[in-house]
Amino acid sequence: MDTYDYDLAVIGSGPAGQKGAIAAAKLGKHVVIVDRQEMTGGVCLQTGTIPSKTVREAILYLSGFRQRTFYGKDYVVSERISARDLAHRVQAVVGRELEVIRNQLRRNGVATLPGTVRFVDPHTLEVTSATNTTTRLTAEHVLIACGTRAARSPDIPLDGVRIFDADQLPNVPELPRDLIVVGAGVIGLEYASMLTALDIKVTIIDQRPTLLDFVDRELIEGLCYHMRRRGATLRLGETVASVGIDARGRVEAVLESGKRVHGHALLYAVGRQANSDLLDLGAAGLQADSRGRIVVNECFQTAVPHIYAAGDVIGFPSLAASSAEQGRLASAHMFGAPRKPVAPELLPYGIYSVPEISMVGRTEQQLTDARIPYEVGVAKYEELAKGQILGDETGMLKLLFDPDSLLLLGAHAIGEGATELIHIGQAVLALGGTIEYFRDTVFNYPTLAEAYKVAALAGINRL
Repeated sequence: MDTYDYDLAVIGSGPAGQKGAIAAAKLGKHVVIVDRQEMTGGVCLQTGTIPSKTVREAILYLSGFRQRTFYGKDYVVSERISARDLAHRVQAVVGRELEVIRNQLRRNGVATLPGTVRFVDPHTLEVTSATNTTTRLTAEHVLIACGTRAARSPDIPLDGVRIFDADQLPNVPELPRDLIVVGAGVIGLEYASMLTALDIKVTIIDQRPTLLDFVDRELIEGLCYHMRRRGATLRLGETVASVGIDARGRVEAVLESGKRVHGHALLYAVGRQANSDLLDLGAAGLQADSRGRIVVNECFQTAVPHIYAAGDVIGFPSLAASSAEQGRLASAHMFGAPRKPVAPELLPYGIYSVPEISMVGRTEQQLTDARIPYEVGVAKYEELAKGQILGDETGMLKLLFDPDSLLLLGAHAIGEGATELIHIGQAVLALGGTIEYFRDTVFNYPTLAEAYKVAALAGINRL
């Protein structure tokens, strides 16, 4: 038998790489993670999930946004909010989380090797350090969890100051007075809605006529309504032809329709590009699509059986939580450990817009397309004592259920705490429960969780 340096080499230290490596180490395997020193924790920690959600919390606190129901629309905690104020909080959170990740890897005996990596052959990797020192290692199995970077276009002259992508936004030196956002996907909408909470005027441009088709339409309509009230302009069905600086020093986006949109800055948020193009996949007998995504089977195996892939590099849903689970399941399969994959309909989605949105299960449109009968139960935050206490009178929880068996089919929430609230519905859905559970359960009072009881009662009343 061949002798390898490691049982598993993991490319990338984001959620998929971390959990895949730790799962293998717990099975007694010799594991190494390879990633650039400055990207420890992956995009999730360094430029994506953690920084963006930290920026959101900083904005909501410093702007006094959550308290304006009580103290008026002009209420603020800090009169002048700078990019430095937001960056300070991001750096503190990222630093602490980085320590947690390093400690977890060390406690589980996972070796780390900093540097860029490429395949030499299906079992051999070459790692180049920051000082251009190269090291070769061999591994019986490889897990590709290299993550993604913001997709770029040669027609968009990014400078990281006035014209930037989502990876650069947390480090911009100055908050814009008004902002053009190109791309109305999850990332574009999250950042756009956050900045409107700072009374920054935002114009959102997207070539698609509708937003986030996988999300409940009523929730998306609610998000758009709240964003428009805060000064956002939506230009859907429009394509950007060029971007530049006009004679007055403003950023100008010229649309194919002939319109010209001006702003102090522009955020380019049109999708993600997987980093697999940096790995020399051909040497391993693999290939990727135009976005760098690698095809895998239900066990996360690639076309080369001992090489697995997980996380954003395999595409949708590209969520930190689902990526972590994919990495764990990939390691379990490669080393013969028990595994029970989560059904896709049980994966929760969280969109950290303002207000935030979360969902689990099927939407009304999906049920309609599948010709599955359903009924709806709705609870509005304004009906809940906790909603009044929090000052959120616009939030909502919607339950979809079978009108005959009362089985829960989906749960959808918008408003304060939606991404936490959704896990109650997720648990009941996973266990095959009915909305009678919510009717017959006692929830702490006052809580947002009480919305499940109110929605269940409203749904049963509709029958």
